[in-house]
Amino acid sequence: MGESGDLLLKKRRDGHRLLQAGGLLFLLGLVVGLGVPKFAVPRLALSTHLLGITQGTFLMVVGLLWPKLSLTGRASGNGRILATYGCLAAWTANLLGAVWGAGASMVPMAAGGARGSAVQEGTIRLLLMSAAVSLVSVAVLILWGLRTLPRTDPGEQ
Repeated sequence: MGESGDLLLKKRRDGHRLLQAGGLLFLLGLVVGLGVPKFAVPRLALSTHLLGITQGTFLMVVGLLWPKLSLTGRASGNGRILATYGCLAAWTANLLGAVWGAGASMVPMAAGGARGSAVQEGTIRLLLMSAAVSLVSVAVLILWGLRTLPRTDPGEQ
């Protein structure tokens, strides 16, 4: 039995949203790369630049894959939110560390010993830990969605 048209449309929309988020994150990564030396912690700014490019690309690839996954409508929507949040949260944590001159508690090598206030370090820690949980969950969801061969859409060859 094939997927209903509504479910396929939902997954296509979710995939398109992932493409949009990925394109935005890729662009933000490029913009940060232009100002790396001007940040309080240039090494973290470089990490932010590279993270934006790699995770932006990841979101775009996942966006292209998304409609082919065997997922329910709810799983598709939740997965899209988790993927977008996970990538943006990790990028934001690195950006905040680069701007604040903080982050030694979670990314000691990149932060070069730069330690911020307890609130700054806690914010970075919370963002990085929640991003990790989100992205691991998305990876499991993607593997689950790949458990069966996708059905071909009548309009595709």
